[in-house]
Amino acid sequence: MDLKEIIDSNFRGNIYIVQNGKVLYEKENGFSDLPNRIPNTAETKFASASAGKVFVAVGILQLIEQGRIQFDDTLGMLLDMELNGIDEGVTVKQLLNHTSGVPDYFDESIMDDYEKLWTDYPNYKIRHNSDLLPLFINKPMMYPKGEKFQYNNSGYVLLAMIIEKVTGMYFDQYLKANIFDRCCMESTGYYELDKLPSACANSYIYCVDSNDYRTNIFSVDVKGTGAGGAFITVKDIISFWTNLLEGNLISKALVSDMLSKQSGDGASEVEGYYGYGVWIIDNPNGRDFAYFQGCDPGVSFISEYNPNNGIISVLVSNYGDNVWKEMRKIRKVLY
Repeated sequence: MDLKEIIDSNFRGNIYIVQNGKVLYEKENGFSDLPNRIPNTAETKFASASAGKVFVAVGILQLIEQGRIQFDDTLGMLLDMELNGIDEGVTVKQLLNHTSGVPDYFDESIMDDYEKLWTDYPNYKIRHNSDLLPLFINKPMMYPKGEKFQYNNSGYVLLAMIIEKVTGMYFDQYLKANIFDRCCMESTGYYELDKLPSACANSYIYCVDSNDYRTNIFSVDVKGTGAGGAFITVKDIISFWTNLLEGNLISKALVSDMLSKQSGDGASEVEGYYGYGVWIIDNPNGRDFAYFQGCDPGVSFISEYNPNNGIISVLVSNYGDNVWKEMRKIRKVLY
């Protein structure tokens, strides 16, 4: 079976698959600028939503490896701010593996429309991690720290704030200097929607009532935070995986921990377990698969690494097309 025969011909966005440096499949489709019919290319920069959590996780692991912070350090120790109802004993490790219980500003267990966050709090106010604090800082803990796994966006905002406190740099500046530049990810960064650089794709939301599209400029944070929002290219993501796996960002021992099951019970066969910044799919016939993903209005992204055959896949759509469905096809054919 050939991927060209089964990948949806109407998929809008980019797909890029490599194996040990060799390109197995490449596809670019759809428009980065729909009204002006500017096509997506291999160099197009796409929003990646929550996928950016993996960069924050690596940044934190770097600081741990350098001895500047520890897994068991707490919010009370690291952040000089009023935490209100948030347990100051929540640890870095609990934030990394989503077992912290801190109030989530976008609790995906009860909310499914990210756009609704900005009904009373304009999204254009979100340009730094601290700008998100009003959405969760006065809420109570969702459950006692360490009690269970529950995916948590606020936890990664707090991790990004820890990076900023420890390094004295905005988190995106730290990530650029210590991850993106090291990996030659020249097109990856956290850009503001109202002043995007060249070659960035607009992200489009379908409007049922008018049978056309609008951009998501009023639907997501105007600039990414620790919870997500980086712009990437598919080739930059391959470079990230390559440098990560080669031990160029953190030690290979720490990479192994990052890509291992740290939390979750695997109850969802679709999502699996969680490591640090990545999801883990249990593989009883070999080494587990690792992936990171993102979903926002008009944005869908997944990138997966199969350690058993060295295949890395990157799928991203600026129309919110179903990257997970296409990834399942890729697994069926290539795994």
